[in-house]
Amino acid sequence: MQLLWVVVVGVLGVFGAEGEQALCRILGSPEFPLLSKEGDVTIGGAFSIHTKITETPLSFTETPPPLTCSSMNLQDVHFAQTMIFAIEEINNSTSLLPNISIGYRIYDSCGSTLSSMHVAMALMNGQERTVGKTCSGQSAVHAIIGASDSSSTIVMSRSTGAFQIPVISHYATCACLSNRKEFPSFFRTIPSDFYQSRALAQLVKHFGWTWVGAVRSDNDYGNNGMATFVEAAGLEGVCIEYSEAILWNSPREQIARVVEVIGRASSRVVVAFVTQWEMDVLLEEALAQNLTGLQWVGSESWITVDRLATRRRSAVLSGALGFTISKSKIPGLREFLLRVGPAQDPNNTLLREFWEVTFSCRFSPQEESDGGPSQSQCSGSERLEEINNSFTDTSELRFSNNVYKAVYAVAHSIHDLLTCTHGKGQGGNRNCSDRDSIEPGQVLRYLRDVNFTMKSGERVYFDENGDPTATYELMNWQRDQAGETVFVTVGNYDASLPNGDQFSMNRIKIAWAGNSLKVHSYTENTW
Repeated sequence: MQLLWVVVVGVLGVFGAEGEQALCRILGSPEFPLLSKEGDVTIGGAFSIHTKITETPLSFTETPPPLTCSSMNLQDVHFAQTMIFAIEEINNSTSLLPNISIGYRIYDSCGSTLSSMHVAMALMNGQERTVGKTCSGQSAVHAIIGASDSSSTIVMSRSTGAFQIPVISHYATCACLSNRKEFPSFFRTIPSDFYQSRALAQLVKHFGWTWVGAVRSDNDYGNNGMATFVEAAGLEGVCIEYSEAILWNSPREQIARVVEVIGRASSRVVVAFVTQWEMDVLLEEALAQNLTGLQWVGSESWITVDRLATRRRSAVLSGALGFTISKSKIPGLREFLLRVGPAQDPNNTLLREFWEVTFSCRFSPQEESDGGPSQSQCSGSERLEEINNSFTDTSELRFSNNVYKAVYAVAHSIHDLLTCTHGKGQGGNRNCSDRDSIEPGQVLRYLRDVNFTMKSGERVYFDENGDPTATYELMNWQRDQAGETVFVTVGNYDASLPNGDQFSMNRIKIAWAGNSLKVHSYTENTW
């Protein structure tokens, strides 16, 4: 309903009162980016920099209050800074877009569909209150990187598709986004779950696990991914004993009921197509009910998340198997991340909050009424080199590399447009854009044919649905000699290879549920 209100007042703002000079202006408060820089062309960014959102009930008699986001997500702050790193790297290049500067506008989608709609509108319209006598219809950005989940990306892509603004997601895997009729301007640098779900079904069949349970996130990611898995598993002769759905903010009673279902079931293999946030609450309840000894099979969203792999939780997840995208290296990124901080822009509220969360300190003196443990005052001279968290971690860069590739895909598309490489500019073979007249629709057309090789040797291109080639690593949760959980690569999956050749696996390396090295075959009513 908030969207409808925005559209209505937007129309009223165009025409104005009779007899007055018509102006195209925003009636209401514009959305401002958390991080921004001007350039000849502009790339938008949408990341779940916070994970909780407070929505005030609407009265429909007054302007809705601003949405409030909380609980900083350091992983997505890392993604946002990776986007900036890639842009600065391209701006310093003498071969890619020489003499053209890329700017950026990065917003917080808060992991919410409602907030993502606000972000999409801001990226399309900009934040200027008054545009001029007529609404030009010119987008504020030439392409958008994001969002960090399927549901938010679906909302954004539906909004931007009609205006031919490309959206490239680094994290949205829902197979539904491959529908070109519904999402004509969507691309992604992460494989579609169309392939992951089938790979999981083949994995389960490979080990003879023909009687399994299933748990999914109750959102676009989980519902679509699990539906594809169930269909593919049926074709492989795998039967599903139960299928349950949860959300991270589901009532405790509902999560407890799901864990009770898992514990009472005769199947001893659980396929969990859930996000890391749902896995978090599921694990806590599994520990509370002492649910151990099961063979977990997971999706890419949680199977390599370090914060889930504590010693305490390894009692539940030891021996877990699942697919994830390949790890990567981005030279120079760690050094760039370690320079991030409020010293770069002392007035930037995001950088100040990031510093306070990272070092558990505060820039302003803590009021006695704040409650909670007392925190020291930030000096600004704290050292990120001494911190090991999801922001500073560059050991694998699986999803960060997707952000990196997405920025380069946009840059190569604009480069091809300006040099008429494919002859698909606004005027076909005869006329191509100059730096002052680039339109998102032109970037979109060139993105469809982009094909280049990264410095790492990785090729980047999209198929007719905007998807990349689907390749995965098969990961296994094992314990090292110190008792810590480590993620070990025990196989690979390449969907581009013929059936029968897609899997390569090393059974000798695999540790199973209970940290056993023995290969178990779980069938109906047997362990």
